[in-house]
Amino acid sequence: MWINPIKMESQSKLISDYRLNKQEIMDFFEYRPNDDLEQRLTDLKKRTFQRDALKEVLHKINRNWDAPESTLHNIERIADENSVVVIAGQQAGVLTGPLYTVNKVISILQLAKQQEAKLNIPVIPVFWIAGEDHDFDEINHIYKLDQTRRLVKSKVGQYVSDKRSVSDIQIEKETIQNWLDQLFSNMEETTYTKDLLQSITTCLKKSQTYTDFFAQLIFQLFPDEGLVLIDSHHPLVRNLEKDYFAEMIQKQNEMSSGVQEALNQLKANNYAVPLDVDYRDGNLFYHQDNERILLYRDENGNWIGKNSDIVLNTNEMIEIAMHNPDKLSNNVVTRPLMQELLFPSLAFIGGPGEISYWSALKPVFDAVGIKMPPVFPRVSITYIEPKVRKILTQFNLSPEEVVNNGMEEYRVQWVRSKTKPSIEELASEIRESITLAHKPLRDLAKEIRSDIGDLAEKNLLYLQKEISFLQERMIKAVEEKYDKELGELDILKLYLHPDGLQERIWNPLPILNKFGPDFIKKTLDQPISFEHDHYIVYL
Repeated sequence: MWINPIKMESQSKLISDYRLNKQEIMDFFEYRPNDDLEQRLTDLKKRTFQRDALKEVLHKINRNWDAPESTLHNIERIADENSVVVIAGQQAGVLTGPLYTVNKVISILQLAKQQEAKLNIPVIPVFWIAGEDHDFDEINHIYKLDQTRRLVKSKVGQYVSDKRSVSDIQIEKETIQNWLDQLFSNMEETTYTKDLLQSITTCLKKSQTYTDFFAQLIFQLFPDEGLVLIDSHHPLVRNLEKDYFAEMIQKQNEMSSGVQEALNQLKANNYAVPLDVDYRDGNLFYHQDNERILLYRDENGNWIGKNSDIVLNTNEMIEIAMHNPDKLSNNVVTRPLMQELLFPSLAFIGGPGEISYWSALKPVFDAVGIKMPPVFPRVSITYIEPKVRKILTQFNLSPEEVVNNGMEEYRVQWVRSKTKPSIEELASEIRESITLAHKPLRDLAKEIRSDIGDLAEKNLLYLQKEISFLQERMIKAVEEKYDKELGELDILKLYLHPDGLQERIWNPLPILNKFGPDFIKKTLDQPISFEHDHYIVYL
C-alpha cells in the first residue's frame, strides 16, 4: 500500500478559500488550523469541564458496546486536567454508512496522534454519534453492485413509521440478518468473506438499536487505536447537558440573530452556506410521542412546534432542561456548541458541508462566552485496488483526472477517436450540407403554397432525423466493437467517480471483503497531512 495526495478542482469557493486561509473567510472562524493550536490550549485552560462525570458516563456507554481496552484507557485519561480531545461526528449509518465515515475516524486518529506527539499532552480521539437524528431513510441503506455492474441502493428492509431518533429505533435482527445474508450471497467469496460476515453478525446479535450496531462495527474496525465513542442521545449524556440546555434557552435570541447576521455577511462575500436560520428559530427539538419537534419562538416569546402542537414559555423550557433533559436535543446550530461544552476540544474535524455551516456559528459560541475550536477539514480518500490501477495505466489516465472529472466526457471522446473523421463530425457536416442543398426546394415550395412549404420543412426534418438515426446506430456499432475497452472505462467510473467522490457513495464492505480489515490499519500507518485536498490510497 502507498498513498499520494492530489489537488481537487471542484471545491466550493468557501472550502477553497478556507484551505488557503484567506482572510475573507477566516474572519468567520476563531482560529487558523495548525497555526493556533498552542493558543487553543491556553484558552482551554481558562475553562472548566465535567471531566470526572464525563469519564463515568463514557465508561458506561463504551463498555456497553464492548469497547476495547485501548478505548477504556483513553477514557481514563479524560480526567487528566491537561488532556484534550480531537472530535468529529456522524450519523449511525448501517454498516458504518459511506466510506467518508471511516475516513473521518481515520482523520480523528491521525490528528490526535500527531498533536499528542507535538504537544506532549494526552490528546484523545472522540467520535460523536448523532443518535438523536431521526431521518431513518438517510442511514438505512448502502449501495451495492448489481449483476449488470451498476451501483444500486440496498435498503435494510425494516420500516419505521414515525420520526423517532435513531438511538430509539429497536433493530429488527432477523430482518437485518436476512438482508446481510442476501448481500453476502451476491458478493465474490474471498478468504475474508466468512470471517467478515461472522464479525458483522456478532455485532448485530449484541445490538439493540442502530446506534449500538454502528458502534459495535466501528470498534471492530478500529480495535487498537483508543477511539472513544459517544451517543449524543444517551440519557446519561443528556443528564450532563442540563445547565447547557438552560443556557441555550436563555441565549436563543442572541444565537439565532447572530447566526442570521453571519449568514448575511457570508452571502455578501459570495459564500454559499447550506443553512437557513431565522431569529425566531429555537435551535432545539422537543421529544414527544417518539417524534422530534423543532421549536420556534412566537410573537409572545413562547416556544412552539411548527403546528402549535407544543406551546411552552421560557420558564417551562428551563424547567424541562433541568429536570427532563432527555426531552430536548440540539439542531444543527446548537449541536456543535453542546459538543464543545462537554469536551475540551483541541480541534473539530468536519467535512466540506460541516465547515460551510460552521462558518456561520461563531455567534453561537460568543453568546455563551467560549471560543469556537479550530476546524480541520477531514481527510478525503479514494481507494484504488490493483485492477483499477491497471486500467488507469492501460488508458494512460491519472487518478487525479478521473477523481476530479469523472469518465463521461473521456468516454465520449474515446469512442469518437475510433473513427476518422468522427461519426459526430461527419454526421454534422452531412446535416449542414442537406440543409443547404434542400433550401431551394423549401423556398420554391413556400412560393407555390404555404401548406406545401410546411411539407417541405417536415421533409427536411425527416431527412435530418434519418441521419441522426444512422449516427446513433454507427456509434452503437463502434461501442459494440470496443465493448471490452468500454467496460473497463465503466469500471473506472464505478470505482473512482460514481456520481461524485467514491467516499460519498461506496460503503467499506466491498473493500473489507477483498482486502480484509487490515486495509484500515495500513491506511492509518501512512503519513497524512491535513493540508492536502485529497488522497489516493493504493491497496
